[in-house]
Amino acid sequence: MRTTTGNPPPRTRTPLPAFTGRLHDPRTATAIGRWLGGALLVCFVTGLASHFLQHPPGRLFGRFPTRPVWGYRLTQGLHVAAGLAAIPLLLAKLWTVYPRLFAWPPVRSVPHALERLAVAVLVAGAMLEVFSGLLNIVQWYPWPFSFVPVHYAVAYVLAGALLLHLAAKAPQIAAHWTRRSAGTRALPDEERDGPDRRALLAGLGVAVGAVTVTTAGQTFTPLAPLDLLAPRHPGHGPQRLPVNKTAAAAGVTAADMTDWHLDVTGGATALRLALHELAAFPQSAARLPIACVEGWSVNAHWEGVRLRDLLHRAGAPPGSAVRVVSLQRHGAYRVMDMGPEYAWDPLTLLALRLNGAPLAPDHGYPARIIAPNRPGVLQTKWVARMEIR
Repeated sequence: MRTTTGNPPPRTRTPLPAFTGRLHDPRTATAIGRWLGGALLVCFVTGLASHFLQHPPGRLFGRFPTRPVWGYRLTQGLHVAAGLAAIPLLLAKLWTVYPRLFAWPPVRSVPHALERLAVAVLVAGAMLEVFSGLLNIVQWYPWPFSFVPVHYAVAYVLAGALLLHLAAKAPQIAAHWTRRSAGTRALPDEERDGPDRRALLAGLGVAVGAVTVTTAGQTFTPLAPLDLLAPRHPGHGPQRLPVNKTAAAAGVTAADMTDWHLDVTGGATALRLALHELAAFPQSAARLPIACVEGWSVNAHWEGVRLRDLLHRAGAPPGSAVRVVSLQRHGAYRVMDMGPEYAWDPLTLLALRLNGAPLAPDHGYPARIIAPNRPGVLQTKWVARMEIR
């Protein structure tokens, strides 16, 4: 029989990992942070432009520019491209700084606790923004909340947390922004750019470039042949135009399209027009892009009736706004409000034809709206009624 004598040996704490590599140092974190900060800034500014175009506050309604016609195509293309580029940058940034999660003690003071809380909000907000945006462009929504308002609200939380973080780390960022420390002293040899750091940054640049080149073709058509990772491809779809929502998904049936009339109300003269009556109006043509919030966009040739001609025929007061109602059974954008800057623009059409042929059902047959410099969700398909307001 075995016996033990004396007191058991004291427990010892398992030592925490030690990270001494130069790639986990402040200089590497600062170098990556510059790129990531630029990408997030582009996302924030272009995201605000997109949100206000889709959901204009009262003071901005009717004040958006309709030129250049490709304006929204550019801003939303940049938004999605910068968001995709931010994914490898964010992951590299987190890899660089993650050893600080093992710092002991985890909280040293009240200011330190507040700093760590701000960092937690910053990391959580950044992860939610970039990965929910990624799932949005492939139209997969595995969460119970509405994407648009949450994405918009978290953008402000992320911006605030980032500003707090920059303020707290300003001395350290200044010390490692260039080869000299805040303009006062040269960095020590161990903090200068060495082969390891240069290799990491070069590899990260290649990763960002690869992501951009293989996705930007959905907006920047010269890169379309390299559009390997984007969910939409220019020129693929009915009438050489991608489709986000089909007629079947919108609940629009063949019977709806067959027994169709356009009602125009709210003016001096109420109109009820069949398709052949619309075809008897003077027809206009415009080459305009369709640009969607998911980042893809394509130029197309549209033909139809200028909206302002319809408004004149209905006796609408000059400068009237228009509410457009779709045959679509459900969805956030089945009703769309159009300010006078769009409604009276000579390029805004009630389109009947696309790329030389009548609209395909999935592109909004019998009639849809196409206007310059507008998000695709506001280019209403399957138009059934217009209310002059």
